[in-house]
Amino acid sequence: MEGRLLVDAFRYSRWANLQLLEDCTDLSPEQLGLSAAGTYGTIADTFMHLLGAEQRYIRRLTGVEPRFSEENEFPGIRGLLDEAETSGARLIELAGSVGAEEQIMAEHLKKPYSRLEAGVVLLQALHHGNDHRTHVCTILGAHGIGYRDMDVWAYGRATGAARVS
Repeated sequence: MEGRLLVDAFRYSRWANLQLLEDCTDLSPEQLGLSAAGTYGTIADTFMHLLGAEQRYIRRLTGVEPRFSEENEFPGIRGLLDEAETSGARLIELAGSVGAEEQIMAEHLKKPYSRLEAGVVLLQALHHGNDHRTHVCTILGAHGIGYRDMDVWAYGRATGAARVS
């Protein structure tokens, strides 16, 4: 049961990333450059950071170098949709196959992050995604730009996992 809950949590995270990115596909370059107090940065920068970080979490868990980085040139929202689908699917797979207490060594990182349990990396990936999706929603709301509901209840309704009667 525990492993299934973690897999479901990453399914939700991928769904929420994709939904929010889809909500931003028609934004102008000026709108993608919007920010708000207390957020990471612009909408574009926040998405680049969120997806770049997902690649780094995958690298920590697998040792495979990422093909996408937040240092890359902004590929547009449609390009980020592809990255979100790919990294989201990989995190779902890892959530179901990596042991939570498995030790990960990352000598290139400073202590205390050079030795972590895989479960900590996975939980950080979930938290990080939620945090930065909230930043994007804050920016959108502060500028009067609408977006769809993306809480877990909405995910349950969208996927059939929650039925409202």
